[in-house]
Amino acid sequence: MKLAGLKSIDDAHDESVWAVTWVPATEARPALLLTGSLDETVRLWQPDELVNRGKMTGHCLGVASVAAHPSGHIAASASLDSFVRIFDVDSNTTIASFEAPPSEVWQLRFNPQGTMLAAAGGGSASVKVWDTSTWNLVATLSIPRPEGAKPAEKSSSKKFVLSVAWSPDGRRIACGSMDGTVSVFDTDRGKFLHHLEGHCMPVRSLVFSPVEPRLLFTGSDDQHVHMYDAEGKTQVGSMSGHNGWVLSVDASTDGAALATGSSDRTVKLWDIGMKAAVQTMSNHNDQVWGVAFRPGGMPGRLASVSDDKSISLYDYS
Repeated sequence: MKLAGLKSIDDAHDESVWAVTWVPATEARPALLLTGSLDETVRLWQPDELVNRGKMTGHCLGVASVAAHPSGHIAASASLDSFVRIFDVDSNTTIASFEAPPSEVWQLRFNPQGTMLAAAGGGSASVKVWDTSTWNLVATLSIPRPEGAKPAEKSSSKKFVLSVAWSPDGRRIACGSMDGTVSVFDTDRGKFLHHLEGHCMPVRSLVFSPVEPRLLFTGSDDQHVHMYDAEGKTQVGSMSGHNGWVLSVDASTDGAALATGSSDRTVKLWDIGMKAAVQTMSNHNDQVWGVAFRPGGMPGRLASVSDDKSISLYDYS
């Protein structure tokens, strides 16, 4: 497995680029890249030349997360202004918009079935879930406070939720917190299941394997990537190699590779079977906030975005 650079755009946004995802292909167009930036905009790009296909405005602070519906027609963006905007990808028409309390919407993710949108709930120490047919809030999955904690210690500040991921079957949600814990929920019953321990610093990104529904990958400020059996509550692997915070992780569609972006300004490709880094890309000259594999088959594509305002696109084979 290897990455080969295809295209980089230096000033893709006017400020740091914090978020990236792929909008799946539709019958009318190929898959597109969606990016969100501190410059308050969301932009669409057509691979492989990274032609700008549109700029979405509407947020009044930096865009912290973007997510795409599996249909390829709808996307969502979340901003530091506490608003979540749902929009039609091709027309940029706003479909829905809702405001959360301050610091209570971070990473967004649609479930694989497209029926729910989850948000890492920040200071609320929870994951918020909206129904995509009505855009009503249908669940708040709260992280339980530690047993035996004194009332004074029961502040939720340590369980500030930064990241969220759905299992491939949509039956599990995992979220990563500022204190390094990962919490797993049963989505059918809206029930907390257990914590996954092992990290000691913020978990800013996590993703389930597309082919092994129980396998969860997490990236942390402790510079490590952990592999967990999310059902068995056990850590099954740990990978290190970055010289800075691991800010973003994503798994390839074939389930064989993991990509990570780091504050050390690099993108790494990891062989999951070997549990080892096989390649390091140094296209960026500032921290890499997002990496995303294009869904679907070959040819594979990986995108990365950075504080240096740039986007890089790679061939994955």
